[in-house]
Amino acid sequence: MDQKIQEKVDQWLNGNYDSATKESIQQLAASNPAELADSFYRNLEFGTGGLRGIMGVGSNRMNKYTIGVATQGFANYLKILYPTGEIKVAIAHDSRNNSRFFAETTANVFGANGIKVYLFEALRPTPELSFTIRHLGCQGGVVCTASHNPKEYNGYKAYGSDGGQLVPPHDTNVIIEVEKIKSVDEVKWTGGEANITLIGKEIDDAYLSMVKGLSVYPDVIARQKDLRIVYTPIHGTGITLVPQILQRFGFNNVTIVEEQSVPDGNFPTVGYPNPEEADAMAYGLKKAKEIDADILLGTDPDSDRVGIGVKDNDGNWVLMNGNQTAVLAFNYMIEARKAKGLARPNDMVVKTIVTTDLIDEIARQNDITCYNVLTGFKWIAELIKAKEGKENYVVGGEESYGLMVGSQIRDKDAISAVAILCEMAAYEKDKGRSLYQKLIDLYVQYGYYKESLISITKKGMDGQAQIAAMMEGYRTHPPKTINGSPVTQLLDYELQKGLNPQTGEEWAIDLPKSNVLQFILEDDSKISARPSGTEPKIKFYFSVNTVLANAGAFKATEAEMTEKIKGIIADLKL
Repeated sequence: MDQKIQEKVDQWLNGNYDSATKESIQQLAASNPAELADSFYRNLEFGTGGLRGIMGVGSNRMNKYTIGVATQGFANYLKILYPTGEIKVAIAHDSRNNSRFFAETTANVFGANGIKVYLFEALRPTPELSFTIRHLGCQGGVVCTASHNPKEYNGYKAYGSDGGQLVPPHDTNVIIEVEKIKSVDEVKWTGGEANITLIGKEIDDAYLSMVKGLSVYPDVIARQKDLRIVYTPIHGTGITLVPQILQRFGFNNVTIVEEQSVPDGNFPTVGYPNPEEADAMAYGLKKAKEIDADILLGTDPDSDRVGIGVKDNDGNWVLMNGNQTAVLAFNYMIEARKAKGLARPNDMVVKTIVTTDLIDEIARQNDITCYNVLTGFKWIAELIKAKEGKENYVVGGEESYGLMVGSQIRDKDAISAVAILCEMAAYEKDKGRSLYQKLIDLYVQYGYYKESLISITKKGMDGQAQIAAMMEGYRTHPPKTINGSPVTQLLDYELQKGLNPQTGEEWAIDLPKSNVLQFILEDDSKISARPSGTEPKIKFYFSVNTVLANAGAFKATEAEMTEKIKGIIADLKL
C-alpha cells in the first residue's frame, strides 16, 4: 500500500477512534486491501456544497468522524462570522441509513460549541430545512442527505442565514476552517446537549401555510378537486408533507404508491432513488395506469426533486424530463399571474445555464427578465438576495428536476412543486385538455426545443484525473465544427471568458468561476460539459431547436431533432 495511505490508516488505528471503527479497518485490511486504500487515499472533500460520499470507515468516507470534523469547522466559521450574540442553526435529515445518527452527531457538535440547535424530531424534506432557517432567524443550517444518490451514499449540505446553500466567500471560508482541523481530538463532541431543541409540527404547519399561499387558482381546484393524482415518495421524506399539502390545496383523490410509501434507506424497490430514472417511477406508472390517473408525481429521498408522468395524445403514459416540467411551471406562473392581475413590472425568473433556452424565449415574449446562473440552486438563492427590494422573484428551476416557487425558501422544493404541478394539471383539465397538450401548444407558440443528457462515470482513484483530462482537452483543442455546424461561441466558465473560434473574438463572462464548458453552434445548438461536484462523473448536455409548424407535426419534428442530437454525440465520440 502507498506509504501516505498507510500512514492515514495507522493514524486511525492508533488515534482516538472507537473500537468498532478500528475493527472495521482491520477487517478491510485482511479482506479487501483495495477498498481500504480507496477509503483512505484522500480526505473526503468538504466542497462548496458540503460533503457527499459512500458511507464507511476512513477519511474518504461518510462517518461520524468526517461529519464531526466538518461540523467543527462550520461552527468555528460561524463564530468568526458572528462574534457577538446568539448563534442558531437548524438541522434536518432524510430517510437514508445513518442519516438520523449523522444529524444527531451534527447537533451534538454544534451544541458543544455553544450554538443553539433546532433539530427536527424525525426525517423532513430538505426544502423545509431551508424554510426553517429563515423562519427561526438562524445563522446556518445542515441537512444530512445524499439526495438521489444510491443507497451506499450519504451527505451533509451546509446552509447560510438566507436559507440557501453556502456561496462565496462563505463556502471557501468554511472549507478553510474544516481543513485547519488536523485531528478528531479538536472536535467538541459532547457537553452541549442543553443547547438542542427538538422541532416538528409547529414548523410543518408554518411551512405548509406558506406553500398553500403559492396557489394561484384555488377556484379551479375546487372544481377539479377529484383530479386523479398518483404520488410516490420513493421511500423518502415526501411522505411526511406531500399528502398534507395536496389536502390543503383541496385535492381529495390522491393515491399513494404503497410499495414505496415507507421511508427506507435501503430503497428496496429501486436501484437508484431518483425520479429522473424511469425505473424509480415504474411502480407509480403501474398504479397510474391501473386507476387511469390524470398525473403521476415522484420525489427523491430528500424531496427537492420531482418527476412527473402524464398521458400523451394517444393515451400512452410518458415521463416528462426536467426541462419540460420546468417549461410548464415557468409558463404557468407567468401566464397565471398575468391573468389574475398579480404580475408586476419588475417580475423576474431564474434558470441555470444548462436548462432549456425555451424558458428564456417564453420570458422574452412576455416581457419578463430571465436570469441565467451557474448550476445549483444556491446561485438562484444568491441572485434573489442580490435583487431583493429591486426585482420580484417569481419562479426558478433547473433541468435536473428542480423547481422553486416563491422566495420564502431558498432551495429547490419538490413539496411546493408537487402542489403547483397538480394545480396546473387541474387548470388544464378544467379547460378540457392535458399538460401534455399544453406543452405541445407552447412548442408551437415559442419553438420546439429538445434536450438530452449523457453522464459518463469514471470510478476509482484515477476517475477524477480522467475527467480533468477530458475537460483540458476541450479547453486547449476546442472543435471548430460539431455535426457540420461551425462553433460560434466557446464559453469557458472556469476561465470566465467567451471565445468565437471562427474570428478569435474574446469577451468576459460575468459569473463566478465554475468548471463548465459550452459550445454554441451556428445552427443554435448548444453542448455543455460539466464535471459533477459530488460524484466521479462528467455530464454532457445537448440542446437543439427548430420551428414546430403545428401540433400535428410534433412527432416528425421530434424525430428530426433526436437524429440531430445523435449526430452531435457521434461527432464528439461520446
